[in-house]
Amino acid sequence: MSELCDIGLIGLAVMGENLALNIESRGYRIAVFNRTTAVVDKFVAERGTGKKVVGCHTVEDLISKLAKPRKVMLMIKAGPAVDTVIDQLIPLLSPGDVIIDGGNTHFADTERRTKYVESKGLLYIGTGVSGGEEGALKGPSMMPGGSPAAWPLVKPIFQAIAAKVGPNHDIPCCEWVGPRGAGHYVKMVHNGIEYGDMQLICEAYSLLKNVLGLSNDQLYDVFAEWNRGDLDSYLIEISRDIFSVKDELTGNSLVDMILDTAGAKGTGKWMSQLALDLGVPSTLVTEAVYARCLSALKEQRVRASKVLPGPATKYSGDRNKFVEQVRLALYASKICSYAQGFVQMQSAAKEHDWSLDCGNIALLWRGGCIIRARFLDRIKEAFDADKSLENLLLAPYFTQVVSQAQEAWRHVVATAIEIGVPIPALTTALTYYDGYRSERLPANLLQAQRDYFGAHTYNRVDRPGTFHSDWLGLRRPPKS
Repeated sequence: MSELCDIGLIGLAVMGENLALNIESRGYRIAVFNRTTAVVDKFVAERGTGKKVVGCHTVEDLISKLAKPRKVMLMIKAGPAVDTVIDQLIPLLSPGDVIIDGGNTHFADTERRTKYVESKGLLYIGTGVSGGEEGALKGPSMMPGGSPAAWPLVKPIFQAIAAKVGPNHDIPCCEWVGPRGAGHYVKMVHNGIEYGDMQLICEAYSLLKNVLGLSNDQLYDVFAEWNRGDLDSYLIEISRDIFSVKDELTGNSLVDMILDTAGAKGTGKWMSQLALDLGVPSTLVTEAVYARCLSALKEQRVRASKVLPGPATKYSGDRNKFVEQVRLALYASKICSYAQGFVQMQSAAKEHDWSLDCGNIALLWRGGCIIRARFLDRIKEAFDADKSLENLLLAPYFTQVVSQAQEAWRHVVATAIEIGVPIPALTTALTYYDGYRSERLPANLLQAQRDYFGAHTYNRVDRPGTFHSDWLGLRRPPKS
């Protein structure tokens, strides 16, 4: 094959292979390289056979096969390996060529690498790629950021391979996010929202199973009904499907045979840590991360279950009504989760001098990604109506939904506490809502405490300035 390729790809794990096949299926020629050359040969001979895929055994060979300006996409494990490959590539590339990192990279690394690669006369893109293996093959959601001059060079390929939405399935779930690490930051927030979504759904499942005693067949029907309404989403859809799957080894429901310990890859923790750095209350993702940490303490929980008592209360209310109340609580909590995610992105944009279009970001998540859902259109509408919207909860549609769900939401949380079913995400969502709508919080006492023991000073409600009081001298002595 003598014709030069449109793009090169380094890293042929499953995501890399599927993305390469997706690119080729859109009419592009692609050159591929993997550190283990046997993987290259196997891919070209099997999944790539008869396709416009060129296998390369060295990085130099890969670069020689690319048309200028050359575009090289890295689908390798995030971390030091990315820096190593970038340093390999720089001497082989020419000014105006583009290096693309499609991994789950920490945004700060992308900030640093963009500046470094640009200093060498090259262009850099860090892009979030969401949708897992299937999305990579059939159409992911993509969130590119980096060197603005690189976007026109990769836009045709990226938007060709991205998931499509809209009435005519012609709107790509891929658009430029912002400079330097903005794309990877938005992908991290996407993943953090995903953590929150999954935990909320698991808590709704736990309530229906442990409070009402619904069977998996009944849970299937409930989730199927939910997926026809406001909760229509990929995660509700696959949860519905899971309840229908039987275990081939035992004949039982497969979900009941799975050990209740969950892992995490780090992006949820990153979002929580960065929220703390910004002073932003992203409580949903934090509780979701902690819930996974608690689930990992399986042996301790088993021992504790034999020692620590819980309430003996059973649910005696209207069962069908409670199912609907759980649905409303789930939807209201989901709105809070997304509200927190967008607030964090807005705060990060100010901190890092990015210009983020929150409405367009919502559109990127409508297809291809794990959190794709019907109500993302509502988020787009909210930011279109008010570009300076401080919080999604203040948009009229979401204000109305949460207001209407409030009674049910509170009943669900109270019931779970009364019966002893842990629902940390549903609870923290309601607590966030109540805190955000409170004109006055008890932080005045907290500031008084800080000033008392550490002279940290405080502000007053009736005059400007910073104040410190001699609390010990002014106090009323306790009775002897």
